[in-house]
Amino acid sequence: MAKIDEAHLHKLNEIKQAGIEPYPYTFSPTHHAADIQRKYEHLKAEEHTKDVVVVAGRIVLRRPMGKAAFAHLQDQSGRVQLYFREDELGEKTYDLLVKKTDLGDIMGVSGIVFKTKTGETTIEVMDGQLLSKSLLTMPEKYHGLKDIELKYRQRYVDLFINPEVKDVFTKRSKMLKVIRDFFNEKGFLEMETPTLQTIYGGARAKPFVTHINTWKMKMYLSISPELYLKRLLVGGFEKVFTICKNFRNEDVDTSHNPEFTMLEVYQAYVDYTQMMEYMEQIYEKACIALNGKTTVKHNYKGEEITIDFKAPWKRMTMMEALKHYADIEVSAMTEKHIRNLVEINALKYEGELTWGKGVQLLFEELVEDKLIQPIHITDHPLETTPLCKKHRTDDRLIERFESFCLGMELCNAYSELNDPILQRTLLEEQSEELGKGDEEAHPLDEDFLTAMEYGMPPAGGLGFGVDRMAIFLTGVGSIRDVILFPTMKPIEEEKK
Repeated sequence: MAKIDEAHLHKLNEIKQAGIEPYPYTFSPTHHAADIQRKYEHLKAEEHTKDVVVVAGRIVLRRPMGKAAFAHLQDQSGRVQLYFREDELGEKTYDLLVKKTDLGDIMGVSGIVFKTKTGETTIEVMDGQLLSKSLLTMPEKYHGLKDIELKYRQRYVDLFINPEVKDVFTKRSKMLKVIRDFFNEKGFLEMETPTLQTIYGGARAKPFVTHINTWKMKMYLSISPELYLKRLLVGGFEKVFTICKNFRNEDVDTSHNPEFTMLEVYQAYVDYTQMMEYMEQIYEKACIALNGKTTVKHNYKGEEITIDFKAPWKRMTMMEALKHYADIEVSAMTEKHIRNLVEINALKYEGELTWGKGVQLLFEELVEDKLIQPIHITDHPLETTPLCKKHRTDDRLIERFESFCLGMELCNAYSELNDPILQRTLLEEQSEELGKGDEEAHPLDEDFLTAMEYGMPPAGGLGFGVDRMAIFLTGVGSIRDVILFPTMKPIEEEKK
């Protein structure tokens, strides 16, 4: 727990004793800092205007000089310099705004705009009001490895100390609007699916378990909205999407957070090729909206790389990727040959290694990290999911693609399985695996199967992580940099 600064507290008490409310109810700014910087950038040094502006924000820099002082006020849009003179403000107001304030205090002021000798746009303060007295010392510097954990735990401080952090989350907000506008313009309806579920499904993942007291039963936090959105296709909706929170009780690293945001899209009467077009189009559109161009610079394994999200992206089957990047031709290999390859490359696996599982393993270990520019990897082995249609020309495969960039998966998409008999068989097999101890296997959802038995139209489906999209389009290096309040271990207080 942070310790209250005694000097700040003393000033707070003096302010109260003077009959001034240090935490008033409202204030009415007329301008933001960035607006003032833009509007008056044409002023010459020492040129004054008669324009009165009213601004509010946090004091992030102070330079008191006896009967005059400079300060920087920071609001949501940026910073603007303030200039205080005691002979203009009067002793009482000057004492309040300069002598009784500290870095971190929130203030509202009115004044006229001018340019200093050094050419800095400045507000000469005519009147002002303390809006919130800070009781903690504001950090002077808030970056570096020593503070990385604190940055995530106290994001509110990170935001007002580091403007570039606020910019990332401003871009994320704009990105979400672009996603919604894109699918709304194409006739999709945004739907909501349950977060709290009696049975989970739609992905291979270990769920978070909770309990509902009223029914005295176990419940789960959603790992995917897929099975509920497919129920809507059964019900007659043809184009649906959701942006929702999912929860997976898995690893925490630079690309995974237990709580994350997901987009899922389903469209009747199309297949996975339509989903590929949507995927590359939405990334290109969002990248331009955030950065003004289709490219973003990233640091990948210590090297700066320019990633280009311009559509269309390259497409390659998984078997073609193995041939191209690892010089392994698996199309004619037997299961025995695949096993030998896995052993030669010393790759670890659990359970029975079939042809398809071996191909998937070889791809993950020998190819993924070589996929630098955006690419769709299509036609995965049958064993990789029970929710996808078989490939129309190769029974060993399914019509699935994942897009990759910088060695990381961007999305997952299918030509959706809509054969209710086959779907039941596959989910029953998954349920058996779950019973044998595979914690990521799909449980049997009888209600979903009932919906399928009424008839689901052929469809394409696409899901991608919104947080990962933010990583790629803002150029940051970790999922924690694009989640305002990432999941963190609690800090254990020292034992007394």
